[in-house]
Amino acid sequence: MFLASDPQITSMIAAGTPVAIGVSGGKDSQAAVLSVFEHLDRVGHAGSRILVHADLGTVEWRASLPVCQELADHLGSELVVLRRRRGDLMDRWESRWQSSVTRYQDLSTVTLVPCWSTPSMRFCTSEMKTHPIDAMLKRRFPAQPIINVTGVRRAESRRRARLTVADLSSDGRIWNWRPILDWSEDEVFACIARHGLEPHPAYRQFGMSRVSCRFCIMSSLPDLIAATRQGEAHPLFRHLVSLECRSGFAFQGARWLGEVAPQLLDRTEREQLADAKLRAAKRIEVESTITADMLYVRGWPTRVLSDREADTLASVRRVVTDLYGFRSSCLDRRSIQARYRELLSLRQSKIARSRP
Repeated sequence: MFLASDPQITSMIAAGTPVAIGVSGGKDSQAAVLSVFEHLDRVGHAGSRILVHADLGTVEWRASLPVCQELADHLGSELVVLRRRRGDLMDRWESRWQSSVTRYQDLSTVTLVPCWSTPSMRFCTSEMKTHPIDAMLKRRFPAQPIINVTGVRRAESRRRARLTVADLSSDGRIWNWRPILDWSEDEVFACIARHGLEPHPAYRQFGMSRVSCRFCIMSSLPDLIAATRQGEAHPLFRHLVSLECRSGFAFQGARWLGEVAPQLLDRTEREQLADAKLRAAKRIEVESTITADMLYVRGWPTRVLSDREADTLASVRRVVTDLYGFRSSCLDRRSIQARYRELLSLRQSKIARSRP
């Protein structure tokens, strides 16, 4: 099967540049590793090679890390496992919600901020995978160029369809190489089978089309349903639904994870989910009266609100505060305008301190 390449990548391989390949346990990273190692052997690559797995914790399939280790053992390669020191992805979502509550209560944000990652704000990927992997590679291979291989394919999404085969990171150290960008799903599975390995069991045992987190913010409805078929996933499912209920934000924007498998919830949990949906609808309704000019830009107000705007925001904050049982300050015109003045002053002081 054809590996997509680039003249720069070819030249770096010939020069023995270190090659790191990200592995998640999913089929695409398996195929990328197997095909790239085969290619490197064929062309006589003499540099270092490592596999890297960013472990997201409780949200991962239990088989994912063993699949990555089996792959490393099969190739005789080192597997580097990275974990977030301040907790896993579930902890990140929980802490993001607590931060949102605190910031809302003291009017450091005008509207409540969702706890979940989103397709346009995938901090689960940037914070938990991309940044830690890049930092580790730079420490491991100081003052050297590095090839970082990822097993993404154009067929997976419209965003990935626009990717190039290779590109250079902003700091000029790491070249990102996507060798199976144009492969089909059949070619991926065929590559794994040709090397005598099995793909992640979630594909054939539970019918998953993609394997990343058990319940991914990018998953299709069939994949979400499939993930609920494994008993060991049920505690995580209930934890995620609990955060939906507490936050009033659906796991996938308009799709509530709790509705995917309500049979896994007890009566109290189903009632809490129904209440969360009503609370979300009311919050969305009242927040729709907030205009764009009233919002903060990069975390700061741009001006003090007029009396009418401050009255509108005060009304919204009282409703949301009552819906959630918050202990919010700034619930009237005067205190809201004072808070905006305070933040504007803080911003000016910060700008002044940053000037040489």
